[in-house]
Amino acid sequence: MKEILPLPKGFSAAGVAAGIKKTKNKKDMALIVSEVTAETAAVFTTNQVKAAPVKWDIRVVEHDGARAIVMNSGNANACTGVQGMDDAEAMAALAAGPLGIKPIDVFVCSTGTIGKPLPMELIAGGIKSLFEHLSPDGGMDAAEAMMTTDLVSKTVTAEMDLDGLPVRITGLAKGSGMIEPNMATMLAFVLTDAAVDKHTLQCALRAAVDMSFNRITVDGDRSTNDSVICLANGLAGNELITKDSKHWALFCQTLEKMLFDLSMMIVKDGEGATRVITVSVAGAASNGEAEEAARSVANSMLNKTAWAGRRPNWGRIMDAIGYSYAQVQENKVDIDYGDVPAVRNGIAAGTPEGRLVDAVSKEAFTIHIDLNLGTGKAVVYTCNCTEEYVRINVE
Repeated sequence: MKEILPLPKGFSAAGVAAGIKKTKNKKDMALIVSEVTAETAAVFTTNQVKAAPVKWDIRVVEHDGARAIVMNSGNANACTGVQGMDDAEAMAALAAGPLGIKPIDVFVCSTGTIGKPLPMELIAGGIKSLFEHLSPDGGMDAAEAMMTTDLVSKTVTAEMDLDGLPVRITGLAKGSGMIEPNMATMLAFVLTDAAVDKHTLQCALRAAVDMSFNRITVDGDRSTNDSVICLANGLAGNELITKDSKHWALFCQTLEKMLFDLSMMIVKDGEGATRVITVSVAGAASNGEAEEAARSVANSMLNKTAWAGRRPNWGRIMDAIGYSYAQVQENKVDIDYGDVPAVRNGIAAGTPEGRLVDAVSKEAFTIHIDLNLGTGKAVVYTCNCTEEYVRINVE
C-alpha cells in the first residue's frame, strides 16, 4: 500500500516523471498548491552565484502571498544567463495558468546539474502532467521527485492543538551532497494551515533554519540553489500568530524540531556516508568562535576519512581547530569521543587505543571538544566520507 504524507488543510501535491533525469520513469518534477493565497517566508543560499530560480523566488517572497511551488530535479538552471531567468519565469507562468493566478504567485525551484539550459518542452509537459495528478495525497510523490543523489525521500509531519483547533505542519526536503552550513545545499518546503503573520513567519523560519539546516555539513560545498520555502494558508482557522501571541513559542518550537529532524535525515543520507558525527565545542571565547572550530573539524577531509576508517586520529582534530579562526591554546584543549577521553590538556589522555577505536566505530557518535577559554559553545552535525562519495561525484 502506498505511503501517504499528510498535508495540511487546503494543500495538494504531485510528483511525476517528465524525462529530465537520465533514468527512465524516475520522478523529476513536483507541484505543491494551496487552494487559497498563503503567507510566505523563505531562506536562500548565501552563495554569491545564485541560480535563476533563487533570483526569481526572492522576488516572489517579497510579493504579497503565493499559491504554489513548482520544481524540477536533474537540472539546476544555474549559470544559464538571461535564458535561465526567462525559463524560471516561464515555469512560474506555466504553473500559474491553470490556477488563474499571476506568475509572481508561484515559487520555482530547480536542483541538479549546473550550467545546462532547462529542457523547456519537457518542463511544459511535466507541469501539465502535474496538474493531472494533483491530489491531497500526492505529498510522497512530490518528495520523491525532489531527490537527486538522495537514497531516501525526507518528510516530516507535526500537529499542534491551538485552543482546540488542529494545526498541521508538513516538511519535505532533499539533500545528500554539496551540504555546508549557512544554508545547507538542499531544498525544503514547509507547509502549514496555521494562520501566521508574514513577518512572524519569516522570523520563525530563519530561527529554525539557523538551528537545523545551518548546523549540518556533508562535504563543505555550498550550492547555488539552496532554498527553504514556507507557505502558511491559515485554513486551520486559528487566531493569527504573531510574536505577541500565546502560541508563538509553541509554533517556533514545533517548526524548529521539524526542520532539525529533516536536517538530520540529510546528514544520515550524506553521499556515501556510513556514520553520523556530532561535533560539540565548548569553552570557546565566544559562540561564534566555537562554531568556527566545530565547522573546521566537521569539514576536514582528513577527519572524515579517518572516521570512515574507524581511526581515532585525534591529532587531525587538534590540527583542524588550530587552523580555524577560533582562539586556541594547545595546552588547554580536551577532546572526548563520546564519554571516552582522548586528549587532556593538549596531549594524549592515555586511554587504550581499543577503547578509542570502539568509540569511533559506532554508526553515530559525538566528539566533545573543550577549549577551556570561555563560555562559547556550538554544535555542528556531519558524516564520514567514503569511497562511495567519490564514485557518486565523478559522474
